[in-house]
Amino acid sequence: MSTVQVSIELPQDVFSALRQDPATFVQEMRIAAAVKWYEMERISQAKAAEIAGLSRAEFLTALTTFGITPFQYSSADDLVEEVTSG
Repeated sequence: MSTVQVSIELPQDVFSALRQDPATFVQEMRIAAAVKWYEMERISQAKAAEIAGLSRAEFLTALTTFGITPFQYSSADDLVEEVTSG
């Protein structure tokens, strides 16, 4: 897997306001972004876990922490189809 490094500039006081060091901030930001993109149905659980730097099980725990369901269904019909086809 190849990677790309992305750099952003933030005011120094952001870290003290959040009481976090930069490494912890970056990890939390990766998780928050992955959770949000998963919630918006832009990425799969597997891809979200990869972006977050977590195992799939750890990502499911993160979803719970953020109050997001691990199930992606656009409608009740999607849910019924999933249940009946399984």
